[in-house]
Formats: sequence, structure tokens, C-alpha cells
Amino acid sequence: MLRALTQVLVNAVGLLVAAKLLPGVHYQGGIVSLLVAGLVIGLVNLLVRPILTVLSCPLIVLTLGLFYLVVNGLMFALAAYLLDDLSVDGFGWAVAGGAVLALMNWLVRALSEERRA
Repeated sequence: MLRALTQVLVNAVGLLVAAKLLPGVHYQGGIVSLLVAGLVIGLVNLLVRPILTVLSCPLIVLTLGLFYLVVNGLMFALAAYLLDDLSVDGFGWAVAGGAVLALMNWLVRALSEERRA
């Protein structure tokens, strides 16, 4: 349960960072809607990403993993479609936003693994 709440919080902070850093990612809303957005991003990643990853596995292998950036962008664009408070100006910005979220998640996992060891 704590891991799921941490993931929602990391997604919310990552979304806020993406909106502040990237001019093509727009977020307007309060802290509650930011947490709801973090939950939606987490659910999209939990339910849709595995299916899309399996379907695009040949492209991921062919591009030596670079196509996974496209998968991240598609997940970010889907979350923006589902949320009223989040908008993305184009697919390139969705890929950049997905990369920022992935980087935030990687950073938090790396720091939490270091503490456990």
C-alpha cells in the first residue's frame, strides 16, 4: 500500500516537473487534481503499458530499446486525453513528458534501493 501511494506521489511530482520544464506540457489545477493525475498515470501504466509493450516488443528489440520512449509518450498522451487538467501540444511533447516521468521514477527507485542496501 505504501509503495502504491509513493508511486502516485512520484507521478504527481513528475507531472508537475514536466509541466514546469517543458513548454508543450500544460497542467492547471490544484494539489488534489495533481494527485488524481498521478493516480491516473499510475493506472494507465499498470493496465495499458504491459499490453502495448508486448505488442511492440519487436520494435523495441529492433531499435535497441529506443521505441520504449514512444511507448512512454503514448502513455503520457493517453493520460493527457483522460485528464481535463493536463494537455500536451503534440506527440513530441508527450514523448518528452513521458521521458521526464520515467526519469523521476528511475531516480526515486535508485534512491530507495540505495537506502535498502
